[in-house]
Formats: sequence, C-alpha cells, structure tokens
Amino acid sequence: METSLRLKTSFLSSPKPSRSSLSRLRLATPTLAMAAHSSASASLLSADPRRRDEVLSASLASVSNCLSETHLDQTVPGLRSKTRGKVRDVYEGDNYLVLVTTDRQSAFDRVLASIPFKGQVLNETSLWWFDKTRHITPNAVISSPDRNVTIAKRCSVFPVEFVVRGFVTGSTDTSLWTVYNEGVRNYCGNALPEGMVKNQKLPTNILTPTTKAVDHDVPVTPHEIIEMGLMTKDEYDEVSQKALDLFAFGQKVALEHGLLLVDTKYEFGKATDGTIMLIDEVHTPDSSRYWIANSYEERFSSGLEPENVDKEFLRLWFKNNCNPYEDKVLPEAPVELVCELAWRYIFLFETITHSKFELPGSEEPIHERISRNVKEAILHI
Repeated sequence: METSLRLKTSFLSSPKPSRSSLSRLRLATPTLAMAAHSSASASLLSADPRRRDEVLSASLASVSNCLSETHLDQTVPGLRSKTRGKVRDVYEGDNYLVLVTTDRQSAFDRVLASIPFKGQVLNETSLWWFDKTRHITPNAVISSPDRNVTIAKRCSVFPVEFVVRGFVTGSTDTSLWTVYNEGVRNYCGNALPEGMVKNQKLPTNILTPTTKAVDHDVPVTPHEIIEMGLMTKDEYDEVSQKALDLFAFGQKVALEHGLLLVDTKYEFGKATDGTIMLIDEVHTPDSSRYWIANSYEERFSSGLEPENVDKEFLRLWFKNNCNPYEDKVLPEAPVELVCELAWRYIFLFETITHSKFELPGSEEPIHERISRNVKEAILHI
C-alpha cells in the first residue's frame, strides 16, 4: 500500500527551498540517517559537501514531483497490458517490453514513499552495470530512450531471485542476520558457522535463492528449486554460477571505488533461442547493499553499524516506528530521510561510474517526457 508523502508547509513554501530549510536538512540528516562517524577516517558520503548540498536542495524542491505512477498504455500507441511492480511499471509491445523505473521506494514487500530522482538513478546505474558485465552474461537490454526507461527483449523469466551475500546482516524477515540470530545454521542449503555477529564478513560468498511470490519472497534450497520444477538442474547450475561471478566482479569494482558490495539479488530469463540472460536490474542501491569500505573495520570492531549507501537506514526507521509488515497504515517518511536517500543513491551512481549524475530540469512533466521518448523509440524497433 503506497503511502502518500505529505510534507510540512515550511518545506514547500516556495519553488526553491529556502536557505533555512536546507540548513535544517543538513542538520537533521546526520542525526536521523547517519551514525556517528569514526574520528579516524573521513566519510566518503561527506567528502564533497557542496555537491551534497546541491543534491539535497534539488531533492527538496522535487519531493512533490516524483514519478509515482505511469500510464503509458494510455499515451503510447502499441503498448498494452501494464504490470505494476513495487518499483517498475512494465508494458508489453509486440516482441519487447518497456520497463519504466519509477521513484517508488519499496521495502518489507510494500511501497514506503517516493524518492526524488530515484527512478533515473536506478535505470542509469543498471545500464552501466549491464554494459560492464557483458563478459559474464548476456542481458536483455535493447535500448534506453529515456532516463527512466529501458526497452528489453522478451524472455521467459525464471520464478527465482538469486540473492548473493557476502556478510551476515539485514533487518527484514528473510535477511541473513535475522534468521541467523534466531538460531538457523543451515539457510537455503548453506551451512553457517557458529559464533558470527551482525555485519561480519562471511568466510565465502553464498547464494540464498528465494521464490518470486506475489506478496512475500520465500527462501528456497537448490534442491527445492529443481524438485518444484522452477528450473532444471542445468539451468540452475548455469544461473547460480553466473550470479556468483557477477557478485565477485561487482565486489571488485565496488572496492576499487571505496565501497563494499555486501549483498544483492539477480533475476534471469531465457530467450526463445535458449540463451539465459540477466534481466531487471543489476547492482543498484535498491537491489543491493553497499557500505563505505574505509570505515567498515573500525566501526565493526566498535560495534557500530557500517556507513551504508542504500535504503537500510530507511528500513530501520520504519522498523523502529511501526510494524511495517502488519500495520495497514504506515507513518510518513520524514522529508529529511527522503532527501538523504536521494543523495545516497546519486552518490553511489557517481562514485561507481565516475560520472556526474544529471539532475533533471522541471520544465517538462516527467510522464510527458517519457511518453514522447518511448513513442519515438518504438517506431525504430
């Protein structure tokens, strides 16, 4: 159930955020979203305060103009059968799919809020990684006619999410730390050693698949995947190796840029010619957990939470302020956290890709821009 984000009047009193509202953001976000930084190392997240202020200001001005819903089936001839996911809206064409990444923020199997620029960040981050991982696996990307849109090949999607983990951490019901803390020592076919603590690095990366259930992902073993007919053994063996190879490559690239890729999920499909392809998204801050590398060891030794560059702090805020699995109505995400998350997503994109994220202008409504660009693109498919 999507919660509307109604903001305090003081934050929306003018088209551009006032200096005082931006100052409150600067002061509030460290308190709400960041644990105290280690005195021994400067945080990458605050290494460029001018850029951070620029993004916070733009985010604050755009909170009420997020892309929360799309209706391309009504504005683009030839598109039909909209499927609304937690974050992406998927439209069917003749032999292709149009995937629109919205600004919806999901966790705990529901939508929590909308985050400025999030859809663009996720789409552009995935496109970068899709290009960099072609040596490991082919992918379904055809083109990207808009900042928020990927046009992809049709394929038969395996009903399994391949979750790869390098650390014992997390806060959701299916996270590794949650089940480990409850005493589970064999999870999805992986034997877990005794004596581990939260946020500790695993001896080796592990695969913890889940079935793609409608309401809630269900952990499953490789044997169960094959026994239930979700994949053949050959398909599972190929995909599981691709997932582990993708994760190892992602960890290597992330570390080169001062980050730890902690865990992630992958989805795969099979083309009509039998080729297994990577689909959906790859190594985004939505599908992945990232920590700042240079402060991890000291913070872990001190019993502090790692500096995260993902939505974990927003998950924790909801978990501390409600029951996000059972409450019908959730509290509104504080605007400070919404803008901080927008900054972290953009920070991650810029850190990984070594390129500057282009903050979109507000001259043209986002949905109109997307409709125009998709119309033009499908004429040439």
